[in-house]
Amino acid sequence: MKNAFFSWKLAFASSMFLTALMAVSAPQASAAEMNGMLKPKEVKALVANAKTASDYMKLSRYYAAMAEQHEAEAKEHEALAVEYTRNPTMSSAKHPMAPNSAEHCKFFAEHCRKAAAEMRAMASAHEQMAKELGH
Repeated sequence: MKNAFFSWKLAFASSMFLTALMAVSAPQASAAEMNGMLKPKEVKALVANAKTASDYMKLSRYYAAMAEQHEAEAKEHEALAVEYTRNPTMSSAKHPMAPNSAEHCKFFAEHCRKAAAEMRAMASAHEQMAKELGH
């Protein structure tokens, strides 16, 4: 009898845990879509098959989210460049593009800024396509 009661409690606790886990993860999936984050397969399919204003707005949000991500990476690299400039390593003098050098970080900050600008242009173009379709 004691084992049956214990296994009932375990089953009940497990089901409550799974219910809570599902409740917590469900809003995150929709939040990711609201933020524009799509899986690579979803982006590829939308690019190939976009027909509605909603499709183009999903792509616009995706590209806008990617632009924000690239901007954040640029800021991170700029902050690291400042630190490496203040405290240069021995290897940065010999190898200016070494991963722990200010030059490396400045290069990638500029690269990320350019990528962000391209993503913003893509977001704008897809938003315009959605407007033309009456969104």
